[in-house]
Amino acid sequence: MATSTTLFLDATVLLGGAVIAAPLFKKIGLGTVLGYLFLGILLGPVINFIHDGESVLHVAELGVVLLLFIVGLELKPAQLWNMRSEIFGLGALQVFVSGVVIAALSLPFGVGLSTAIVIGFGLALSSTAFALQLLEDAREQHTPHGKRAFSILLFQDIAIAPLLIMVAVLAAGSMELSMESAKLVAIAVASLIGLVLVGRYALNPLFGIIANTGAREAMIAAALFIVMGAALLMNYAGLSMAMGAFIAGVMLAESSYRHELEANIEPFRGILLGLFFIAVGLSVDLSTVLENWLIIALLVPALLTVKAAILYGLCRAFGSPHNIAVKVAAVLPQHGEFGFVLFSAAASAALLDREQASLLIAIVTLSMVLTPLCVKLGSMLVSESQHEHMEEDFEGAEGSRILMIGFSRLGQVTAQTLLAGGCEVTILDTSAERIRNAAKFGFRIYFGDGTRKDVLRAAGIEKATMVAVCTNKVEVTNRIVDLIRNEYPDINLYVRSYDRAHALELLTKDVTFQIRETFESALKMGRALLEGLGHSAEDAQLIINDVRRRDLERLRIQAREGSIMAGSENLHIKPVPEPLVQPRQEAQPLDEKTEQALQGDDDTADAKA
Repeated sequence: MATSTTLFLDATVLLGGAVIAAPLFKKIGLGTVLGYLFLGILLGPVINFIHDGESVLHVAELGVVLLLFIVGLELKPAQLWNMRSEIFGLGALQVFVSGVVIAALSLPFGVGLSTAIVIGFGLALSSTAFALQLLEDAREQHTPHGKRAFSILLFQDIAIAPLLIMVAVLAAGSMELSMESAKLVAIAVASLIGLVLVGRYALNPLFGIIANTGAREAMIAAALFIVMGAALLMNYAGLSMAMGAFIAGVMLAESSYRHELEANIEPFRGILLGLFFIAVGLSVDLSTVLENWLIIALLVPALLTVKAAILYGLCRAFGSPHNIAVKVAAVLPQHGEFGFVLFSAAASAALLDREQASLLIAIVTLSMVLTPLCVKLGSMLVSESQHEHMEEDFEGAEGSRILMIGFSRLGQVTAQTLLAGGCEVTILDTSAERIRNAAKFGFRIYFGDGTRKDVLRAAGIEKATMVAVCTNKVEVTNRIVDLIRNEYPDINLYVRSYDRAHALELLTKDVTFQIRETFESALKMGRALLEGLGHSAEDAQLIINDVRRRDLERLRIQAREGSIMAGSENLHIKPVPEPLVQPRQEAQPLDEKTEQALQGDDDTADAKA
C-alpha cells in the first residue's frame, strides 16, 4: 500500500510541476522542453524527491515511440521513398563522419581504439525526441531543414542495430562478423519485412472491423496495441522501438482511419513525451558532474561545436543553402537517448568502465539540456536576406469551395469572416514565417505559389467556386488573375486591389468583386473623426454614404473614359457649406452588378451621375 501511495504521490508531483514549468518556460521564450528538463533536475538530483529516475525513463520512452508513430502517420510511403537519398546518403554520412571524427578526438585521452570507436559512434547519434519536439514547437516539421533533420534522425534509428552488433564484435576481439551477429541481422531484416507486410495487408481490415462495432474505446486500445506491438517486435530484432512505431505509422498513412488514430494517440504522446524530458532531468548524475565538472565544461561545448560543424558541412555538400544548413546543425548537435543504450551495452561488454560510462551519460544528458540554447544561437546565425522556402504539401487541401491566395492583413480578417460563417477555406501563401504563425492559430494554410497552375490544381481550385486573391503586390495579383481567368474562366474572382489605378485595371479583367484594402477603413476613420468633432452618428453616416457614392461614380466614369482624371468633379476638395441630403439610393459595392453596369448601359450610368 505504501508503494502504491508513493507512486501516486510521485505522479501527482510530476504532473503538478509540469503544469507550472512548461507554461512558465514557454512564456519566457525558453520552450517547454527546457522547462521539463529543469523540473526533472530539480525533483531528482537537487532535492532528491524522486530517486528512481531510470525507471521513469523506461516508462517515458513510450512517449518517443508514440511521437515516431504520429510522424509516420503524416508521411506516406511515396514521400518516404522520395527521401531515400537524404536518409541513406546524408544520414549515413553524418553517422559515419561524426563517429570517425569524435573517435579520433577520443584517442589522445588515453582510451583504446575499440573504446574510442564506441565513444565516437555513441556520441554521433542525436536525440530524436528533443529534435522533433523542438521542430514541432516551432511548426517547422515540414520545412526543408525540418525534413533534412528528420532524414538524419531516421537513419540514426536504423543504425542502432548495426552499432549494437559492432559493440558485440569489438568485445569479442574480432572485427569479423560472427555467426551470432549474422543471425541478429537476419532477425532484424525478417522482422522489418514482417512488420511491413502486416501493416500493408492486416491493419486496415482490423480497424475497419473495430470501427463497424462503434466501440471507440476499442479503437483507442487497438491503436496503442499496434504501436506497442510494432515497437516490441523491433526491440526484439535489435532495432529501436521508435523505428517499429514509425514503420507502423507509415503503413497507416494512407488509411482512412489516419486522422482518428492520430487524435486517439496524441494525448498519450504529449503526456509521455513531457515525462521523457522530465526523466532525462531526473537521470542527471550530479555527483559525476561535480567530480568531473571541468572536463564536462570543456567537452560538452566542444563536442556540440564539432558535431554542428560536421552537420553544416554535410548539408552544404548535399546542396542545402546556408540558412537550412545552419538550422539543421543547430537542432541536431546534441547526443541522443540511444547513446544511453550503446554505452550501457559497452559497459556490460567491458569496453567501457563504469566511470567512463557515467561520464559519457552525463555528457549526453547535458548536451540535451543545451539543445534549446543551440537552436537560439542558430537563429542568430541565419541570414535574414535569404528567403525561406517550405516544402509544398497539399495533403487534405482538396474540397473547399473557397480558395484564398495570399494571407495578407485583409486576407486574415476575410478568412475569419468566412470561418465564422461556417465556410471551409483553403489558404495559400509563400511566407514560411506567416504560415507557421497562422498554423499556430489553426488556419488551414499551405505553402504554395499562386502564380503556378500546378500549385492551384494541387490546392483544389478545380473543386472551388470562388477564389479570393489577397496578395500585396500588384504584379503578383495581376499574374494570378490572368492565370485563373485563362484557365478557369467560370470561377468567381474576389480581388484585393492596391490602389485606384489597380482597381480600374482589374475591372477590365472581368473580376467578380474588387476592393481597395484601405478604402473602407479610411471611410470608418473619417466617420470617427466627424463624430469626434460633434456630428451625430446619423449625419456622419450620411456623409460617408455620399463619399462612397461619389467614389463609385468616379470609378464608373474613369472606367468608361479610360482616364484617371475623369470624374474629378465628384471629389470633395473643400468643406461643403450645407448639410448633406441623404441620397435616394445608397451606392452599391463594386460587385458583379456594378461590372455589368460598367460594361453595359452607359445611358443608365449617366443618369445616375
